Amino acid sequence: MTDDPVTTRLLRRALPTIIMLASLLTVVTLASALYLGRTILVPIALAILLSFVLLPAVRGLRALRVPRAPAVLIVVLLTFGLLGAVGSLIAREAGQLAADLPRYSMTLREKVTALRTATGQENGLSATFSGLFDMADDIGKALQPAATTAPADAEIGSLQRPMQVEIQPARTSVVTTLTSVAGDILHPLATTGLILLFTVFILLQREDLRNRAIRLAGSSDLRRTTAAIDDATARLSRFFLAQLALNVAFGVVIGIGLWLIGLPSPILFGVIAGLLRFVPYIGAAIGAVLPLGVAVAIDPGWSMVIAVAVLFVVVEPIAGHVLEPLLYGHSTGLSPIAVIMAATIWTFLWGPIGLVLATPLTVCLVVLGRHVERLWFLDVLLGDGPALDPQETFYQRMLASDPAEAIEQGRQFLKERALITYYDEVVLAGLRLAEADLARGSLDRSRQMKLGESFRTVVDRLGQPKRSWTRSTVGAEAAATLALVGPDPKAAMVVLKPDDLAANWRGEAPVLCVSSRGVFDETATLMLSQILSRHGIGACARPSKGLTEADVRDQSIAMVCFSYLDPISLSQIRLTIRQTRRAIPGVTILVGFWRERDPASLERLRRATSADLLVTSLSDALQAALDLAQAASPEPPVAKAAAE
Repeated sequence: MTDDPVTTRLLRRALPTIIMLASLLTVVTLASALYLGRTILVPIALAILLSFVLLPAVRGLRALRVPRAPAVLIVVLLTFGLLGAVGSLIAREAGQLAADLPRYSMTLREKVTALRTATGQENGLSATFSGLFDMADDIGKALQPAATTAPADAEIGSLQRPMQVEIQPARTSVVTTLTSVAGDILHPLATTGLILLFTVFILLQREDLRNRAIRLAGSSDLRRTTAAIDDATARLSRFFLAQLALNVAFGVVIGIGLWLIGLPSPILFGVIAGLLRFVPYIGAAIGAVLPLGVAVAIDPGWSMVIAVAVLFVVVEPIAGHVLEPLLYGHSTGLSPIAVIMAATIWTFLWGPIGLVLATPLTVCLVVLGRHVERLWFLDVLLGDGPALDPQETFYQRMLASDPAEAIEQGRQFLKERALITYYDEVVLAGLRLAEADLARGSLDRSRQMKLGESFRTVVDRLGQPKRSWTRSTVGAEAAATLALVGPDPKAAMVVLKPDDLAANWRGEAPVLCVSSRGVFDETATLMLSQILSRHGIGACARPSKGLTEADVRDQSIAMVCFSYLDPISLSQIRLTIRQTRRAIPGVTILVGFWRERDPASLERLRRATSADLLVTSLSDALQAALDLAQAASPEPPVAKAAAE
């Protein structure tokens, strides 16, 4: 950085643009490298994914005390032998189907004619079938050998039409012919050989490659990095193996179903359906297009078309919504938009093989983003998890003046957990974020009022009995929140009955909750009052004006709770507590500092404020109130689920 202040200021202004241009240049460079190097990179990618699938088989042979090298060779050779047999079968089926296509042209022509007659015009559907007919006719002409014409026919035809002149290409040399044929044959063989070679070496050198990956990821914490890479490898291996098994089963079922229906080349269509199912959401639909087109071409009626459509409509939901959750969860860990983008980008870079590899490659990138700190942005861009933490999402909805969506998410959360957990982990944390923005001066007066109103609306609605709620399922965002927050506190399961309360706690509102003068403290006070009431302890909330004359004359008040979100001087808190003690002698004072603090400093703060109790969470406040309320009770309370 230069010492010139003007230059420094200009550089700081231009820094975001420089970063954006550098990022764009990096993306373009990577895309160019992937496109230009696809001849080498595609075999490497296939080998890496294949190694994930074959790793359990190699480990199984190693468990039987087979040496590593023979175990790898046995598994790889058996796999490639099986793939070669399947490829040969597919080639034979595809050739047979292509040879049979011209026979179906008459059936397709009759259907197109029938459609034209029924509609009386060349509509879109009949035009589509006309295109299919022309395509089949062209393929048939290309596959059929040139017909020979008898001399007699030639003499007769010469009287009716001009003589046809055919230009024959010059004879090529033997070397040129061999070079052309060898190029067509050697390229797939070379690609297969590279995949075989890379797969063998990846399986043989797995530990060495893992150590190098640890070094690249960062070796400052070997235990954490090793655990992350081992966990990622195991997860990917299980995922790819389960996905391969499911898609193979899907293809087998489709092939058998098409064979029973009577469609020609069912093996070919089954393999295509299994391969395309690696593309989520749209793969199965694309795999159904070709067999449906062939069914239209060969069946004079429509029964075969309907049967093929029913087969895909029945099998795909069973595979996607029943078997997938049992094998590897409800999703691939990718967001739907990421799946579509990945399929588009990888297909553009690597062609059809990129379409099949799009989801596995993107899953690898997401796993790297979750376990390698430097690549965290991959998980944010491609993963299906929430981009924001639960409290950040909640606060963003409050900023957007959208409490209805926050209420819906909260109700989904409360189907599985207690209300106090949601208040502590999400709402109270959101209030802290709002208070931090207020302290920075980011919220004007009108925005403060709107935020406070939105917070209170959420608390009022979530505090209503569950029987008044509309039915809703637990969505992905609420499920992610459930996975992130801590367990329900023990106090959440305790509800005191009137007989469980001490004598001075049996009034209508023995607990008085008073908010401070902060903008958002009223919401925290309302939550505390609501939680105490739901657990059998009567409570009422008071605004920031403090105690009233009616409160002073009310001798049934056993505890006063003060809520503080905003920074305030300890001397002011001590003064408030002293005034309360003079107004209500013998009352218990609880101070809620609704901020995360070091537990070691809580006792010091309690003594500094002269409070009887000091807590930093609603669950701690509830537990303290429960302990005091039943202290003089003759019998311990019966724990039961909190009344909703």
